Amino acid sequence: MKRVIGYLRVSSDRQTESGLSLGDQEAKIRAYCLTYDLDLIGFERDDGLSGRTLNGRNGLLSIIDRAPSDDFDGVVVAKLDRLTRSVRDLHTLLDTLCTHTELHSVGEKIDTSSASGRLMLNLLMSVASWEAEVAGERTAAALQHKRTTAQETENQAAKQAQRKPRKISINGRAPYGYQWSN
Repeated sequence: MKRVIGYLRVSSDRQTESGLSLGDQEAKIRAYCLTYDLDLIGFERDDGLSGRTLNGRNGLLSIIDRAPSDDFDGVVVAKLDRLTRSVRDLHTLLDTLCTHTELHSVGEKIDTSSASGRLMLNLLMSVASWEAEVAGERTAAALQHKRTTAQETENQAAKQAQRKPRKISINGRAPYGYQWSN
């Protein structure tokens, strides 16, 4: 029976509400290990850390440090984006971690013990990286639009304040309740 470590990561409190909480990830990993007869020997976790970089992710770095010791045979993640969102970091992980151990992803049903599994891993990580970049571009575009709209509103208000008030005249008479004065 292969010994594996579960890896859990959330980058924000919002993910607790979206079904990606640490507890949900842990339950999925446990079920996967039972299904595929893997001996789950423990978990490493990184709370509140981005998947865009490996910096500061002590849980994952601990797994990488332990990999050469043959202490375990694989790592299981609930989804690939919990591991990393960077193709460059994925290759770093494959070079350091996966030369000694296998990588299993519950959500994508990937097992890197075969060449096909490694190919699928690379394809899916390219898509995850693309998604992260597109989300960043969309956010930047939305913020730029907000800034432009706010500036236009300020400009319109300034122009309106500079205009002289117009007299309203209906057939030469002042509107009801008003009278003309010099």
